[in-house]
Amino acid sequence: MTIWRFAATFFYLGKIPLAPGSCGSLGTLVLWLFLPITASVHFSVILILFVLGVYSSHKVAKYLKVHDPSEIVIDEAVGMGISLFMLPHNLVLYLFAFLLFRFFDILKPSFIYQAQNLPGGWGIMLDDVLAGLFTLAIVSGIAFIL
Repeated sequence: MTIWRFAATFFYLGKIPLAPGSCGSLGTLVLWLFLPITASVHFSVILILFVLGVYSSHKVAKYLKVHDPSEIVIDEAVGMGISLFMLPHNLVLYLFAFLLFRFFDILKPSFIYQAQNLPGGWGIMLDDVLAGLFTLAIVSGIAFIL
């Protein structure tokens, strides 16, 4: 179980007691600052985290007997990665993406809320994927204008 918990908590960032989702999102933001801006690298990291997230979050949630435990933050890592997909390394833009992603992730407007009702790791992961897509659309538009 240890390896799945390590993955689901995104290197144990989800174990931080204060705002674990924000910690996981910030951890991803820092990681993204060091990644080269290429579609293949960004897409590969997001895909690997997503596949790992669906499986590990399902295993950990089942083990803890909680539908979506707060310590699972690999979903935030994927959503934040999507939010930053192919954006230039710009700290102001990244911080705006972080705040907007957290807004969508916490409030879960519209069908984002419904996605979390899917079974197992799918429900845990897909609401954050949708929040990331909403964020990416808005932040990409802003980046284009700048």
